[in-house]
Amino acid sequence: MKKLIEQILKFGFVGILAFFIDYGLMIFCTEVLGIYYLWSSLISFTVSVVFNYIMSVKWVFNVDNGKTQTQNLVFFITFSVIGLGLNQLLMWLGVDKIGINYMIVKLFATGVVMVFNYITRKWYFEK
Repeated sequence: MKKLIEQILKFGFVGILAFFIDYGLMIFCTEVLGIYYLWSSLISFTVSVVFNYIMSVKWVFNVDNGKTQTQNLVFFITFSVIGLGLNQLLMWLGVDKIGINYMIVKLFATGVVMVFNYITRKWYFEK
């Protein structure tokens, strides 16, 4: 149980850092560079996924699942694309369909995708 709590804390710490990268870059791209919010969200999400992958395999998860680095990377990219799709869907629904500010919707979308990421990564990397 202690190891699980430590892992969740590490995942949370990495998640917070990835969130600041994602959220900050999205706002910068949208507000400063004038990029459409869905494109900004795509760019920022992609950058944060790269950071998250590196930290997840180096520090958070015990990646000794008998699979090659290529297999692990393919899994990570596949589920990150699913997470991106979920993020973009929630952003679009919240902003375009419900009318909530994109910065607020991003907070909710990040929380949903973070839970999805933890469950799928723990299942894959440590099964």
